[in-house]
Amino acid sequence: MSDVSEAPRRREGRRHIVVHALARLRVTLGFVFGAIVLALARPTPRSLVIGLGIAAVGEGIRIWAAGHLNKAREITTSGPYRWVAHPLYVGSSVMGIGLAVACANLTAATVIVAYLVTTLTAAMKSEETYLRRTFGEQYELYRDSQRARRVVSTARTQRRFSLALAMTNREYRAVTGFVIAVLLLVLKAAYNGVILRIEECGLRIESSKILIPQSSIRNGKGG
Repeated sequence: MSDVSEAPRRREGRRHIVVHALARLRVTLGFVFGAIVLALARPTPRSLVIGLGIAAVGEGIRIWAAGHLNKAREITTSGPYRWVAHPLYVGSSVMGIGLAVACANLTAATVIVAYLVTTLTAAMKSEETYLRRTFGEQYELYRDSQRARRVVSTARTQRRFSLALAMTNREYRAVTGFVIAVLLLVLKAAYNGVILRIEECGLRIESSKILIPQSSIRNGKGG
C-alpha cells in the first residue's frame, strides 16, 4: 500500500527535477537550438524587416519588465507585472515569433517554437514554485486577480521604470544576444543572396553553351 502511495510522489519528484534542469539549462540550450536555426534559416530582406521589427517589440517588453523587477526581494506589481505574471517570458516569446518570421523557413520556426514552449514553460513552473515557497499567500493573492494585485501593494504598483534596475537584472545580455542574432541573420541573408546570384550565373552560362552550338549549326547550313 505504501508503494502505491509513494508512486505519485516519486513521479512528481522526477517531474520537478526535469523542470528545474530545463529551466537552468535554457540559456545553454538556446545556443544549441540557435545554431540549428541559423543553419536552417533562409532570410530575405522582407522577412528580416518584418520579423526583426516584431522581435524588437519583444525585447522592448523585456526591457520594460526588467526595469520594474526586484528579483527575490518582493512580488513585483508595477509596470507590465500589473497585467501578466511573467512579462519577461512574454517578451521572449514575442522575440521568438519575430525571429521565426525573420528566418523565413518553416523547419526553423518549428525548432524555435519547440524551444520556447519547452524551456519557458519549465522556467515559469520553476519560478512559480520558488515564489510560492518564498512569499506564500502573498503570491497567491497577486495571482488571484488584478484587483487583488493592487491590494498587495499600491505603492509598488505605481513604481516607475528604472533603467538602472534593468541593468542590475542584466537585461543587457538579452539585448546583446538579440543584436548578435540580427547580425547573423543579416549575414545569412547576404550569403544566400550571393549563392543565389552564383547559381543564376551558372544557369546563364549553361544556357549559352546550349545555344551556341545550335546557332553555329544554323550558320554552317546557311554557308
